[in-house]
Amino acid sequence: MKSKNKLAIVIIVALLAVLGGMVLAGQDKYALKAPNGMIAFSEFRGYESWEDVAVSRTDEGIKVISANSVMIKAYKEGIPGNGKPFPDGAMIAKIEWYKKTNPVSPYSVEVPDKLRRVGFIMKDSKRFRETNGWGYTQFNYDAASDAFTPDPAANSFGKDVCHPCHMIVKAQDYIFTAYPRR
Repeated sequence: MKSKNKLAIVIIVALLAVLGGMVLAGQDKYALKAPNGMIAFSEFRGYESWEDVAVSRTDEGIKVISANSVMIKAYKEGIPGNGKPFPDGAMIAKIEWYKKTNPVSPYSVEVPDKLRRVGFIMKDSKRFRETNGWGYTQFNYDAASDAFTPDPAANSFGKDVCHPCHMIVKAQDYIFTAYPRR
């Protein structure tokens, strides 16, 4: 009996250690998918180090728009100003933070505060025919849990929220952010 109890205790301790390690390891954001399954976070692996296209400020926060190498190459070749569309495989990550005033700066400047959300845009003319070749999704970030969740409207996010807005810039292949001179 004693050896069975010891074995049970060893197994329980091992399971608790594994579960504790999983909790400490945090969320695997790359396992997330948009609720409609159209876009996975993992398709944008490495977005944190993509080249910046531009920065923008809204009433709520600060956004950096970054792009993968396919998109950056297209921008540098003059797309969309040259009338050509972005190629399939072009991707944008829109990282948004709440903003705050930098308390140590000698002049007034707003800087990123807590992460708010990450939005992704991807060009794939076969997968996203209904939205002129562009797929859109957004993942909200919760600082308290250090976790991302798909935007509640994500099932129809691309088709009903993003794409109608992006129709305004149809002449720029549905992309708002230009690649400014450096």
